[in-house]
Amino acid sequence: MSTLPPRNSLAGRLWRADGAVSSALFESWDFLKRSHSAYSSFLQRFRLRGPRRLAVDALDDALTFGVMFCFGLLAFALPPFSGTGDVWNRGRDFAVTFTDGNGEIIGRRGIRQDDAIPLAEIPPHMIKAVLATEDARFFSHFGVDVIGTFRAIVQNARANDVVQGGSSLTQQVAKNLFLSPERTIRRKVHEAFLAMWIEARLSKEEILKLYLDRSYLGGGAYGLEAASQFYFGKSVRDVTLPEAAMLAGLFKAPTKYAPHNNLAVARTRANTVLYRMLDAGFIAQGELLEARRAPATPVDQRIADSPNWFLDFAYRDTLAVIDRYGLSGDYVLEVKTTIDLPLQTAAQNIVNQELALNGEAYHVSQGAAVVMELDGAVNAIVGGKDYEASQFNRATDALRQSGSAFKPFVYLAALLKGYKPDDPVVDGPVAVGDWAPRNYSGKYAGRTTLTNALAHSYNSVPVKLMIDIGRSTIIDTAHLAGIRGTLETWAPMVLGTSALSLIDLTTGYIGFASGGVPAQPYAVLEIRRSNGDLLYRRGADDTMPPRRVFPEEKVAELNIMLNAVVKSGTGRRADLGFAPQAGKTGTNQGYRDAWYIGYTGHHVAGVWFGNDDFTPMKEVTGGLMPAPVWQRIMVEAERGLEPVGLAGVPYDESYAMAALPAPLAAPAPVSDETDQARGADTAVQDGDVNSVLTGMFDLFEASPAAATAAATTAAAAGARAAAGPETLVLPKANVETGGQPRRPGLFDELFGPPGAIPAAEEQPKKKKKKQKNFFDSIF
Repeated sequence: MSTLPPRNSLAGRLWRADGAVSSALFESWDFLKRSHSAYSSFLQRFRLRGPRRLAVDALDDALTFGVMFCFGLLAFALPPFSGTGDVWNRGRDFAVTFTDGNGEIIGRRGIRQDDAIPLAEIPPHMIKAVLATEDARFFSHFGVDVIGTFRAIVQNARANDVVQGGSSLTQQVAKNLFLSPERTIRRKVHEAFLAMWIEARLSKEEILKLYLDRSYLGGGAYGLEAASQFYFGKSVRDVTLPEAAMLAGLFKAPTKYAPHNNLAVARTRANTVLYRMLDAGFIAQGELLEARRAPATPVDQRIADSPNWFLDFAYRDTLAVIDRYGLSGDYVLEVKTTIDLPLQTAAQNIVNQELALNGEAYHVSQGAAVVMELDGAVNAIVGGKDYEASQFNRATDALRQSGSAFKPFVYLAALLKGYKPDDPVVDGPVAVGDWAPRNYSGKYAGRTTLTNALAHSYNSVPVKLMIDIGRSTIIDTAHLAGIRGTLETWAPMVLGTSALSLIDLTTGYIGFASGGVPAQPYAVLEIRRSNGDLLYRRGADDTMPPRRVFPEEKVAELNIMLNAVVKSGTGRRADLGFAPQAGKTGTNQGYRDAWYIGYTGHHVAGVWFGNDDFTPMKEVTGGLMPAPVWQRIMVEAERGLEPVGLAGVPYDESYAMAALPAPLAAPAPVSDETDQARGADTAVQDGDVNSVLTGMFDLFEASPAAATAAATTAAAAGARAAAGPETLVLPKANVETGGQPRRPGLFDELFGPPGAIPAAEEQPKKKKKKQKNFFDSIF
């Protein structure tokens, strides 16, 4: 007979644990059986048979699948946004009205909208017209008009087409603010759910105001106020009943019923609105008849010439200011700008006149110009010949090689390193690796000065300066002057191979005109809400104070050099005569771009000519077309202003004696206008036989002294013919546009090319008096 293990032993404890587990399982199972039996006995009291059983089962299944459908619909109808943040302005466009400094409207950008009219100031008949045609039960439903939706379904089914919309006014607000106009079941579900979401957060009056302000009503106008101004030339506060009916009819199909497109259709739609107002009890029969007898008539849409190039730039500047100062939450704005409207109009006309006169002859199709004040205020922008034909702004967006117009930054960098304007240099052969630039004429001037080298745009001198001071110094100087574009780092960059915009290059010259204080271009003076509240005003408290980045004495030296460009160099056709000025011409490789950038004590301006397809012009240089156009534009810019001096170029009696001229006619085309003075300051003496044989054409060129004298006479056209073309000569892209290259002769082999005689080997010769010839009497 077996015995139990001792109680305190391990086996005893295991035995008792096994018994406890077995008892617990047995008792649990027994409890479950008894509970099930009791539950079954209870349910027997409710047991259904026959039709009742079928009805209950059907109801149960319907509830089950209904819950599943509701969860699926909820997931399908989740709104396409989180519902946080500024949801009421989600995706909203700006509506900006631009004015000049006197508050006169000059144009608009963005959408046409004005939400400053309170709902209480909108006439009752205007609100009733909208409700009668769009949602007569707006103030009684919860966001979704069930009756209207059912009615629309029936009507569309009968017509087998979409003839009636079932969306409530709140649903249309949801669609305008948050959804796309696509016609899908998913969008309708979103629309319904968002309408209820809106109703839970806004009052009926707020929803109605959103609808009246944000709906598109044709002609680029959003909202009743903008549409009323556009179609009737008056505020919505003043519209009559016929005009209100015509405006209310636009909500359904703004393009179709716009009165400036089809007045007859718009009036028919307005009559429909009037009858709906009658049916809704909003007007009496007599009011309807009176409104039909005097239908609304829109005002003529006069499309004035807007300064579109400037407006595009001003709009971008406005968006930048809004982003910089966090002016969020306001989308209907009025912006006061820096434009000088008469100057803007004159500049556009002058550029177009030049293109009409000389464009075909010189194969030039486009031009651009920009005028700024010395603090960066943009007064005029000409971005091309015809804005309607092409909206591409060549003054602000086109990146073109700047040519010799970049050279002043090279010379300024040299002056900062200790060079002087009168320092002697040698214009002669130079090479950087495989690149050996040369002048247009194929000849060199020999020993000259920095001032003369810049005035006549010799190519070898800036290259030699670059070798001495380094490219990084030049790049840093240009960026410090205000240029923001990317500058190339290879050697030819000193001759203007970097692609820059006209406004960027012109901005770099501001520091020259201001004595070493650069600035950045801007167009915005003030930004206000549509109700007149001031949001932003440009002033010393919100802009960086002017900072001098170059010593004034160094800028004065550069101004003296650039003044020589105008008085005796390649920019003589830009000479104003009545005010101190300075500037630089520029022509890039192959005559694809021609520039003139210059300045006075009041303004800095730049002019460019070229072709959009980069095809070469017919030997057009910066001195041929851009310089005289710059001169005519600056005459208009300086009109009424007292001339002031520049650093290094003071205003003296020589300027005071010259009266401000009247606007000039377009200059006649001049042939052989070039940036290189082929016969100027040559190192080869008159008595050399070599000079006679290889440079006999120099007899037909004017000397710098003759050119200076001729600039003050009535025969200015003869002096203009004394300059030569300036063309960048890049590696493996040398261009000879002045005829066939000269073959080296015997004297070349013995003595070298003209102008290449080292300064140390030059022998002083007795100076001979040059006999005045026929060409000297003319030029």
